[in-house]
Amino acid sequence: MDGRIQPISTVRLSAPLQNFCIGLVIVAVVTIICYFWLDQPLAFFLHRNIADKTVFVWLQRLPVAFPLLSSFILACCGLWTLMDRPFSRVQSVALTCSISFISTSLITSQLKYAFGRTWPNTWIENNPSLIQNGVFGFNPFHGGLGFASFPSGHAAAICSVMTVLWWSCPNWRPIYVACVAAVVFGLIGANYHFLSDILSGMFVGTSVGYITTKISSPNESVST
Repeated sequence: MDGRIQPISTVRLSAPLQNFCIGLVIVAVVTIICYFWLDQPLAFFLHRNIADKTVFVWLQRLPVAFPLLSSFILACCGLWTLMDRPFSRVQSVALTCSISFISTSLITSQLKYAFGRTWPNTWIENNPSLIQNGVFGFNPFHGGLGFASFPSGHAAAICSVMTVLWWSCPNWRPIYVACVAAVVFGLIGANYHFLSDILSGMFVGTSVGYITTKISSPNESVST
């Protein structure tokens, strides 16, 4: 020992964890801003100015096929495993997309229950809404389909799958961006969700998609 005091090593967060924490803070701040100043004006504006929502309804329906498709992929991959056959690159990516979507669905369902937010408009079991009843706000742990607006499940679903594809098949990234944009544009135009619902759903889906990709490919570099 030379008598010198050794510096205490500091605990440093990994870059992905740092980015997640920063993103979480940003989303929380943006959600607060949207809640107080943007959500209601935008919902009323869309309600007054968009009479025919057909195009927007169709745009946001892309993730509707994900549950059936994910179940089919899981069944096929399970059968393939029982046959002791190795997965191809396409099978591995498809399986990762399915796991990401299913995980995202479970997480968003619990978040919806935890936040208990009412919808912009009334369309589920005569639910209370901003447009119909002037009801606006969060009702933590209320439960029920009428209190499940936050976060957006559709936004989370499309981002969870497209994020996996973004890192696994980078050559098609413009298509992934277009798919996410279509769903987000549809959700906003149809007035199905508040803006903060959509942004928070995108964060959840993107986070789960990235984490799922890292878990499924621990030896591959997935940079942020």
